[in-house]
Amino acid sequence: MEDHLVRLDYQGKEIILVATAHVLKQSADLIKKVIHEEQPDSVCVELDEERYQSIQNPKAWENTDIIQIIKSKKIGFLLANLILGSYQKRIAKGLDTIAGREMLEGINSAKETGAQLVLADRSIKTTFTRIWRKLNLWDKGKLLFDLLLSSDDDKDLSNEDVSELLKMDVLASVTAQARAQFPKIADILISERDQYIAHKIKEAPGRKVVAILGGAHVPGVKEEIYKTQDIAGLSSVPPGNTASRVIAWAIPLLIAGLIVYSFIVNIETGMRQLSSWVLWNGLLAAAFTALSFGHPLSILTSLVAAPFTSLNPLIACGWVTGIVEATIRKPTVQDINNIPRDIFRVKYFLKNRFLKILLIVIMANIGSSIGSLVAGLDIVKTLF
Repeated sequence: MEDHLVRLDYQGKEIILVATAHVLKQSADLIKKVIHEEQPDSVCVELDEERYQSIQNPKAWENTDIIQIIKSKKIGFLLANLILGSYQKRIAKGLDTIAGREMLEGINSAKETGAQLVLADRSIKTTFTRIWRKLNLWDKGKLLFDLLLSSDDDKDLSNEDVSELLKMDVLASVTAQARAQFPKIADILISERDQYIAHKIKEAPGRKVVAILGGAHVPGVKEEIYKTQDIAGLSSVPPGNTASRVIAWAIPLLIAGLIVYSFIVNIETGMRQLSSWVLWNGLLAAAFTALSFGHPLSILTSLVAAPFTSLNPLIACGWVTGIVEATIRKPTVQDINNIPRDIFRVKYFLKNRFLKILLIVIMANIGSSIGSLVAGLDIVKTLF
């Protein structure tokens, strides 16, 4: 048991860090044993309020409103979260356990022993937003693509395979690989959360604290315990890139200005440029929606909406198309419950209404973006 524990002394407070693998049954057994033997004053778990509620009420996921998600522009966040969560659930299923079992055991054991429960992790929304704001469009696409590739692995994992994740040298290697491939993500996902978690552990009430952490966080938290953290900075969401917002408005205004200018030069030229803009945008958005097996009304919506939404950075063709698709083909509870299975298989993915809506939103936006690029270049070429 001691192999997975790190004991620290901080200003007279005994802190016990417990390294776990989030999908391993043995981790849950270890947590129960440690808490009952140590009888701590506080138990810190690697959860925020949202994930805590999710573990306490797993059925709440069934009430997810896809239309509200589209309206709040959270498709990218949702997709990344679904991929990561579904992969964890697949591994857990293969090991005949449940994802997050060790955190649930920590919560229950804290109640049984009368310890104060401390939710020690930063809000997942803050973490994802900080990641998203740090990445450019190429990195965002690469991240989602790599997540899908790395998660689509059918090989069986034994308990011995997953147990290796608890070894510090292996974890250091995995963390190093993440930093090399996505250094911005690793800093936010690992280093920043190490700092935040360490701060919450130090603030936990009582003289003895047990902290339940994913193994990858233990080395960093161990170091951060003796440092001072900028908790306000770690909890903040950085503002969006000003240059990106300027460009997002400048390009549509430039295109609109060129179309107006073409009418001033010659009405026939103006009509040709307007037709080019409408056709390229509408046809490509509709084509990409059709490739996603969207409903005919969704295809028609993308055809009509794309030429207008492309000139307005506040709204995207995919959002409008996705809302229409979600209204016509409303996802069922079964669709939502099958996401862990369906997200990694094309034949199931396209039958799952929830996932298909996400695909349609993304594909319609891609089609409209390509159409805007082609039409814009055509307008510039014709005029100049």
